[in-house]
Amino acid sequence: MKTITRVLIAMVAAVAAMFVSTGTSHAGLDNELSLVDGQGRTLTIQQWDTFLNGVFPLDRNRLTREWFHSGKAMYNVAGEGADDFEGTLELGYQIGFPWSLGVGINFSYTTPNIAFDGVDFVTPTSVDLIPAISTPPLFPGVSISADLGNGPGIQEVATFTVDVAGPSGAVAVSNAHGTVTGAAGGVLLRPYARLISSSGDSVTTYGEPWNMN
Repeated sequence: MKTITRVLIAMVAAVAAMFVSTGTSHAGLDNELSLVDGQGRTLTIQQWDTFLNGVFPLDRNRLTREWFHSGKAMYNVAGEGADDFEGTLELGYQIGFPWSLGVGINFSYTTPNIAFDGVDFVTPTSVDLIPAISTPPLFPGVSISADLGNGPGIQEVATFTVDVAGPSGAVAVSNAHGTVTGAAGGVLLRPYARLISSSGDSVTTYGEPWNMN
């Protein structure tokens, strides 16, 4: 009986470990949206592996929110003329804040790593068995600063835009650093990815809001 009990305990522990390991994973397709453009092509934009890690602000200011952002935006163009597609891929945030203390709210963003991959694309019904192989960083770093004005309000800020060509591709960002200063109350960040064709057609997918308390 002691031997059987030990075996059962080991099996339960193994099953529990499986559930714990799957619960902590952030990988996968977060959201997507498709659009048929003026030339009859289907434009699809996706966000993958989005993770915003809110941290205690380094300046110790109660009006500052600080975070690190990692994720991937992927696009696909299907239909006649897909190989000739040209456009831009844009990533950014919708930023919501309740109010400020009489001064404009400032948004700051720095990307230490942006990589472009023109091969990999995964549809919602398929499995990506071979991970994308990305190029070296496109830029050594991209920094922006924007005045969001006085609250309350919702502002949209494009963090970076890259030119793309061909039927599919992806842009990945790792540990981009963002801050919002001057906001009294919580700050909500809704990440988005937008594909814009050279003819002006655009499709945007929005992620779930992340609360930066």
